[in-house]
Amino acid sequence: MTAAAFRRILPLFCLLAVPAALSAGVSQSEVGFAPDPVAATDSVKTASVQDYARLDSLLQGFYKVLEFAPLEDKCSEVDFLISTCTDSLTRQRVALSIFDHYRDSNLMGDESVAIYLYDNWFEPGKVKFQGQMDKMDAEMFVRFNRQSLIGCDAPRLTLRKPCGGKETVPKEGEVSVLFFYDTSCAKCRLTAELLPAALSDIDFRLQFYAINCGADRREWKRFRRSFRLDNKNVKLHHLWDPELDSDYPLKYSVIGTPRIYCIEPQGTIIGRRLEMDSLMEVLKIAGAIKSVYDRYGGIEAGE
Repeated sequence: MTAAAFRRILPLFCLLAVPAALSAGVSQSEVGFAPDPVAATDSVKTASVQDYARLDSLLQGFYKVLEFAPLEDKCSEVDFLISTCTDSLTRQRVALSIFDHYRDSNLMGDESVAIYLYDNWFEPGKVKFQGQMDKMDAEMFVRFNRQSLIGCDAPRLTLRKPCGGKETVPKEGEVSVLFFYDTSCAKCRLTAELLPAALSDIDFRLQFYAINCGADRREWKRFRRSFRLDNKNVKLHHLWDPELDSDYPLKYSVIGTPRIYCIEPQGTIIGRRLEMDSLMEVLKIAGAIKSVYDRYGGIEAGE
């Protein structure tokens, strides 16, 4: 089914089916939604799982047909759908489902839709969260992801070198990879073992920043001795910030490790929270951007 079809079906379900059933005298258990959460009694606040499942099933189809749509289209469709829900509980159910879907999506960049939804529906109070804990979780998600979304200017970090000096990253005019890791993290160690071979075919200048998120200097020294990149096109930088002076956990959503970001020469984030396969795909794009940048002195000059 096309996005246009779901655009017709979902609003009809949200806007017409529930109010019509209520006006016909159908009970809350049959409809699944209360007409007004403020005025509803305890007996009508409990929604039917079966009827909610019908709506959730339609929403899953909606997500599927929009999966590879541009961000602007996703936000526009989300706005349209939520705005058709005149019943407050239905609107809340739809908005929360959409927020959860895009917050937890495995598709890179979908987090932007969740943050857009928060900014335009939840934060202004048009839609309420179900409880204070849900609200706090959403606020934390937005706070820790807002600065590192796809298309954002990469936040600048001033980090410490092994010798005690400081370096600010990413480097302007270069493709940069930021690899946030912890020496005690098993997945980080596995990723570090795979990276040298994965980066061996890079044929353009790449700045690779291995940023230790731990505080054990001795373990960091062991890691630096073992982690090497043999490709001469890839310059390896070992950095850390044990005092968190750079605020990198907030700026790059480093609430767990590993975290890998890719930044193009003009400082725009083009890959976030990358796995090994996705890193290599994004680096192909970064290489093409770098070629244009070097040839014309920047993307804009080459257009």
